[in-house]
Amino acid sequence: MKPANVRTGLRIVAGEWRGRKLATPEGDTTRPTADRTRETLFSMLASRLGTFEGLKVADLFAGSGALGLEALSRGAAHCLFVDQDPGAIRAIRTNIANLHAQAQSDVRAGSVLSLGAAKDTLDLVLLDPPYDTGAGAVAVDKLNRLGWIGDQTWISLETGRDENVSIRGFEVESTRDVGKARLHILRRTPD
Repeated sequence: MKPANVRTGLRIVAGEWRGRKLATPEGDTTRPTADRTRETLFSMLASRLGTFEGLKVADLFAGSGALGLEALSRGAAHCLFVDQDPGAIRAIRTNIANLHAQAQSDVRAGSVLSLGAAKDTLDLVLLDPPYDTGAGAVAVDKLNRLGWIGDQTWISLETGRDENVSIRGFEVESTRDVGKARLHILRRTPD
């Protein structure tokens, strides 16, 4: 197996693995979420969740797995990582092995849209799809129909700074611009 590249500067921001370097996929097919953006996102989430302890999380369009690993570092119980890029899957598996997080992780190679029906709802869904594609909105809609998202699920969707999000059945609870990114926090609209 070809090893993943380790880029200087991409690290876990807080928690048990604070400061640990993360492997990232080679090439330019993925865009890792910068440390500053992750720090802002997790601050936004912490003010809503209170704690990450025991949460069931999904990191979709996972890239290096930095978002899901950040949640695990802060106490999440389990994370599902999904990406279709082979280099991203190698990086995610390398990071999980380096952090000894195999028991807390489920890595699936493939499209987010290929996930089947959920056995249980998630507490937190983290999506970082390619910018300007609308892929995040499509994924949220499908995951909702398949039972991955419940009334108590928090959703983070990263887009380009000039993108707005509108998904039927969901409300944008908060947005924040960080560098080239726009972070959207969503919840399912009460029935």
